[in-house]
Amino acid sequence: MTTFDDGASEADYLRRILNSRVYDVAVETPLDRAPQLSERVGAEVFIKREDLQESFSFKIRGAYNKMALLSAEERAKGVIASSAGNHAQGVAIAANELGCSAVIVMPGTAPALKVDAVRALGAEVILAGDSYSDAFDRATTVAADRGLTFVHPFDDPDVIAGQGTIGMEIVRQHNQPIEAIFVAIGGGGLIAGIAAYVKQVRPETKIIGVQHRESTAMAQSVNTGARVALDTVGLFSDGTAVKLVGEETFRLVEALVDEIVLVDTDETCAAIKDVFVDTRAVLEPAGALALAGLKKYTSAGQPTSDGSLIAVACGANINFDRLRFVAERAELGEQREAVFAVTIPEQPGSFLKFCEVIGERSITEFNYRMGSGDDAHVFVGVATTGHDERSQLIGAFQAAGLSAIDLTEDEFAKGHLRHLVGGRSPAASDELLYRFEFAEQPGALLRFLLAMNPDWNISLFHYRSHGADTARVLVGMQVPPGDMDDFDVFLEELGLRHWNETNNPGYKLFLS
Repeated sequence: MTTFDDGASEADYLRRILNSRVYDVAVETPLDRAPQLSERVGAEVFIKREDLQESFSFKIRGAYNKMALLSAEERAKGVIASSAGNHAQGVAIAANELGCSAVIVMPGTAPALKVDAVRALGAEVILAGDSYSDAFDRATTVAADRGLTFVHPFDDPDVIAGQGTIGMEIVRQHNQPIEAIFVAIGGGGLIAGIAAYVKQVRPETKIIGVQHRESTAMAQSVNTGARVALDTVGLFSDGTAVKLVGEETFRLVEALVDEIVLVDTDETCAAIKDVFVDTRAVLEPAGALALAGLKKYTSAGQPTSDGSLIAVACGANINFDRLRFVAERAELGEQREAVFAVTIPEQPGSFLKFCEVIGERSITEFNYRMGSGDDAHVFVGVATTGHDERSQLIGAFQAAGLSAIDLTEDEFAKGHLRHLVGGRSPAASDELLYRFEFAEQPGALLRFLLAMNPDWNISLFHYRSHGADTARVLVGMQVPPGDMDDFDVFLEELGLRHWNETNNPGYKLFLS
């Protein structure tokens, strides 16, 4: 039996977990099967729904267990915590339940949704620094100055034990073999608690941690054999953006966790979408890390047994405006979209030739602006089924005599370039600008282009799939003044809803 430096053995943690006070405020969350994801990965996948807690996060468990075990004198003085948001809400709820005051120090980068929720619960909020570690440093200073009891978000045996009740519930709820349980890692409290319980009652079950590639403090610490302090951490998964893991959590993870999987932003966004498809719940990035790791595990040739795979959905505190970014990147993370830069000859008919190469594949985005030289550059997104189809498309472009670059893995292209394609073109004389709408379906964009009059050069084209039933396209066409009667006939025969934007002030300012 392993014994740790503070004297807490694995048996001690089992006792602490079994006697935890979490159910004064927390609920036993369901373990939901994910039918569509199970079908895709070829294994039984279940999601532990910690997003259904009152605070929309598992953190209420550890925070309340710690605070319930404080003495009456300690509670009377008040408590303080540092948190990126979820632990903060747990402490604030626990403080209300136990009748004590709470001060929460949060990084300035914490989502407004979390900051506002903590204030609404009656806690005093102090914003400090850019990461959890910055907030922690400030909180320890304030705690000493005011004589407050510090409630650590992860590096405390009572907090770890509170989080460990999740492992207890999983084992009770799923009496079939479990291949692996996937758990997001920030400071390590959640995975330490789950591992401390599960490894005693189901030692054959793997405990697999998941970290974002830009916040790998635990992975680096395990690889090194000692805690590693990071200079910076990525903030996309703000709930796990920890520069230095806890001493106790590191000891537990090093002893009990089987492996740690690293995932990137696109893979995390894809996992958010996967959970939504199966449950209609929208997780925050940290809340979806476990599922992203599960998918990576299966894509690497796992599982190795007939057991189920379980991912802990640990939080759902996401700002609504972040969903635009998540939706944009989810298809890339699932390899359902590829983006290319394709060079085509600047001459009539080449645009159509380009579209014929793409064929019936669904085009997710199309950006083109007429240039002043012999070549034109097109930025295009195409719905794909994986890396192999990306390679096939590159080959098809080259076979058609078109130069193409795969930008699917290019962060600059995905985050910025796709929104900047365009601008003024001195060669776009006699340009008319129209918006069109038509039914969205595979091949619809190609059919739309085939209906265009080849006598009028296309000088601008923008299309982006919005996942709706209607496609919206912006087209610039060079139509000489003498062809206007023919153009009116063309619009009538085309039979599509359209709007003339040639006199739009935005067009005049930026594109004309």
